[in-house]
Amino acid sequence: MNIAIAGLGLIGGSFAKAIASKTRHRAIGYDRDPEVMRRAYDAGLLDEVGVERFTDADVSLIALYPGASVRFMRENIDAFKRGSIVIDLCGVKRRVTDDVTELFKPRGVTYIGGHPMAGRELSGFAASIPTLFEGASMILTPGADIDPDTLKTAENLFLALGFAKITLTTPDHHDKMIAFTSQLAHIVSSAYAQNPVVGEFDGFAAGSFADMTRVAKLNEHMWTELFLLNADYLSAQLDVLIGSLARFREYITQGKETELRELLRRGREIKESLNENYKPPAV
Repeated sequence: MNIAIAGLGLIGGSFAKAIASKTRHRAIGYDRDPEVMRRAYDAGLLDEVGVERFTDADVSLIALYPGASVRFMRENIDAFKRGSIVIDLCGVKRRVTDDVTELFKPRGVTYIGGHPMAGRELSGFAASIPTLFEGASMILTPGADIDPDTLKTAENLFLALGFAKITLTTPDHHDKMIAFTSQLAHIVSSAYAQNPVVGEFDGFAAGSFADMTRVAKLNEHMWTELFLLNADYLSAQLDVLIGSLARFREYITQGKETELRELLRRGREIKESLNENYKPPAV
């Protein structure tokens, strides 16, 4: 099978490396930075380069920011082969899906929204690794009328690349859940890292400090776009978090020992329950 990848940063580069190391598929790559394309080609990760070669692809993976993904698909609509599958890998799904779904239907191309639940606190091709998706979940938001065999082709590809689970959902439910599981966590980490005393941490920090600050090392350009495109669900999650923090502040400042202990117990029990049912992928 021929697989095209648009965008060879952390995600697209990791897909290229996983395809090369785990499958016999041919890879076609494009990146706006010619040097990145050259490096990927010279490393043996790509068989061909350039958007014009996407006409050979059976599956095209669009690994760009949301706005850039929509522009790429619109501007290169004629480059996608009839009967092929196009999957964007953006961290938000409603806006991208709304913008491009009808674009592909008259052309005989199947579009599927996708989001690999894997990442690192690094970006760019140099940060990409072939094992990034090991044990991870791949979220797909196929249309209700998708051909089952076409969907199975996509699922089998991602499983072959190391994903342990395929999660099927709607664009709306994806964005609602991602606001909580991913976007809110990045905001909390960034806010925590901006504490005025953070520069004095040396000698006073252990694992909890490292855990809380890890994803503050983010790509601010990408995350700004993701936050604003999911503003409704993300702002609702912020309201929930702010309410929880307000309760902690109330119980602490007013010396409400029983209420504080109960709040902490509840959080511990929720975490213990989560630990029994979820094992995050190793990166």
